[in-house]
Amino acid sequence: MTYPRLPEPSEVAEHFAAALSRPEIIEEPYRRWRILNCMPEAMCTGILTLPIAPPVVTIDTKGARDTFNNQRIFFTPKMRELFPAMSVLSDAMQSPAVARQFAETCRVDVEGAYLRMEYIQDLDGMWLEPHRDIKEKLFSMVIYLCTGPFAKDWGTDIYDHDKQWCGRGTAEFNSAVIFISGPHSWHGFEPRPIHGVRRLMEINYVSPTWRDKDQLAFPDRPISLG
Repeated sequence: MTYPRLPEPSEVAEHFAAALSRPEIIEEPYRRWRILNCMPEAMCTGILTLPIAPPVVTIDTKGARDTFNNQRIFFTPKMRELFPAMSVLSDAMQSPAVARQFAETCRVDVEGAYLRMEYIQDLDGMWLEPHRDIKEKLFSMVIYLCTGPFAKDWGTDIYDHDKQWCGRGTAEFNSAVIFISGPHSWHGFEPRPIHGVRRLMEINYVSPTWRDKDQLAFPDRPISLG
C-alpha cells in the first residue's frame, strides 16, 4: 500500500486554478492576491508526509535563505523522481491551465518562463530581513502548510515603502499569498518563536535568464499556455 493516496495532477491543477480565479485582492502597501483552499486535502497530506527532515541551520543566516542554499529543498528532476508528491504538484503547477490562470489573475506574461518550487521547513531561530524579490521572479507565491496551536502567528511580515513594519499576513492552512516584485514590495519574517515547524511551499515562475538552473522543476521545459 502506498500512503498517502495522491490526486492526479489534473485534479490538483483544476482545484488550484479555481481558487486562483477568485482571489482576495489586498492593495496596501502593495498589491497582493490571497487565495484560500489552494490544494486538495490529499495533496496537502502528500507534501506534509514527505520523509524530509527540516534543515538544522547552525550558521548565522543574516536573515537570508541564500546563506544556506546547500540545505534547501527544491523540486528538481531528481527529487521529483524520488518523491511522487513532488512530481504531482510540479506537474500541476506546470500545466497550461494553471499558467493561463496566473496570467489572467496577476496580469503577468508567463509564456516561456520556468517553474521553481521550494519546500520550506523553518525551525525556531529562523528569520528573514525585509527584502524585495529579484525581478527574475515573475511572481512569488507562498502556500502556507503550517499546523499546530501557534501556526496562526507565522505569516509573512509586510513593510511599507520606508521598510517600516505595517502588518502581518495570516498563515491559515492551505492559503496562499501572491505578489509581483516591485520597488516597494518589502516583506520578511520578524524574529519570533517557532514552536514546531513552519512549513511552506514557495512557488515562482522565473524568467529564462534565471541562473540557478539546478533549482528548476523542468529545466528543459518552459511554461506554455497551450
